[in-house]
Parts: sequence; structure tokens; C-alpha cells
Amino acid sequence: MQPELRGIALTEDLKRAGRRETQRIEPSAGRDIVARLRDDIVSNVFLPDSKLKFADLTKRYEVGIGTLREALSQLVSEGFVTVEVGKGFKVAQVSREELIEVTDYYVDLEKRALADSIAHGDDVWESQIVAAHHRLSIIESLPWPQRMERHTEWVQRHREFHESLVAACQGRWLFRLRTMMFDQLDRYRFLAKMQPEGMGKTKFKEHGLIMQAVVARDVAKATQLIEDHIRDTTKAGLKNL
Repeated sequence: MQPELRGIALTEDLKRAGRRETQRIEPSAGRDIVARLRDDIVSNVFLPDSKLKFADLTKRYEVGIGTLREALSQLVSEGFVTVEVGKGFKVAQVSREELIEVTDYYVDLEKRALADSIAHGDDVWESQIVAAHHRLSIIESLPWPQRMERHTEWVQRHREFHESLVAACQGRWLFRLRTMMFDQLDRYRFLAKMQPEGMGKTKFKEHGLIMQAVVARDVAKATQLIEDHIRDTTKAGLKNL
């Protein structure tokens, strides 16, 4: 083969390899952007009803428009984002009615998932709950101003703690649905953080009591504590709506 032809063939091989590599990377990149966007919406980096402009988002997340559009479409299906023809994407609004509705669904699903998890969890599951609670308590035991400085960390550790409680749940759809409701309530939990710092001390105690009841396999007490915990947070959020 002549040098020029070999060069053309090599170029085409590299292009094909690049396309294959892109195909392998894109799904992972898309999932990462979905998670980052969701976290930013939950933490009120993007306020409810605010426009999500492609020019700003592509710079912030360093991804192409195609990947970003797919991520936003996923968040539309999850209820975090809305889209209007000719107007583009916006952060979904928050409302008292939605908060109450989501809370009712979440309470029911979480209690069922927790009871199932207690029934099937082993000693490894118990140790993971204790470890997750310890990581959460490191932040929750801080003075309120320092705790709020680490709010992004708290969001992640709070999620990990609550997921550890229901990690042994055997119902895949039950777990999936409770996770969807948990994600929706995350948007409203930030509103509760605007309450006086006494709220943080209350939640610190509640998390400890929930952990103890779950590890003790006391289904009735654990499910009642988790319901009270959820509804108390909702009441605080409603004061800011």
C-alpha cells in the first residue's frame, strides 16, 4: 500500500475508534450530568421556576448540547425540570400541594420498604447503617453555621443514611419508587434548612433514634419514628411556601 493510502486508512481507523470510544463514554457522562444537575436543583443552585439555559449549563458542566439535552429530558421524566415548546427547560416549581402529596406517598412507601428491610437485613446491613449514621452525625453535630457550610456533604450523607435503612428491601419496584419520592422531597428539605438552628438539633436526635430502633429490629417503633421524622420536615418546609 502506498504511504498516502496507508495514511488515509490509519485516519479512518482512528475515526472509527474515536466513535466507538464516544459510544462507550457518553452513557456514563450522561448519568453523571443527571446526578450533578439533580444535586444542584436540590441544593437550590438553580431556583424553582428558573430558566436552564444551554449556554450557561454547557460551560458549568463542560458537556455538549446533546448530552445536556438528554440529561434534562431525564430530569423532566423525574419531575425536577419542565419543558415548554419554544421556551426551553425550567426548574420545576414548588408548591404546598405538591409537598403534601409527595410526603404522603413517600411516608407509605418508606414505611413498607423499611419493614421489609428489617425483615431481611443481616449483620452486615446493620453495620452499614451504624457507619452511615456516624458519617452523618459528624456534620449534624457541628454548630449550625459550620453545618450549613457543608450542606452539600450533608445532602449526600443524609441520602446514604436513609438508603442504608432500606438497603435490604427485597422489592425492587418498592425501592425504586421510594427513591423517586425521596429525591422529590430533597427539593423541599432545603426549605426546612431556612428554619432556626433548633431544627438541626431535632433531626440529629431523630436520626439516632431511628438507627437504634432499626438495629433493634423494632418494626413498629422504627416505622412510626420514620413517619414522624418525614412529616416534621414537611411541616417546616410548608412554613416557607
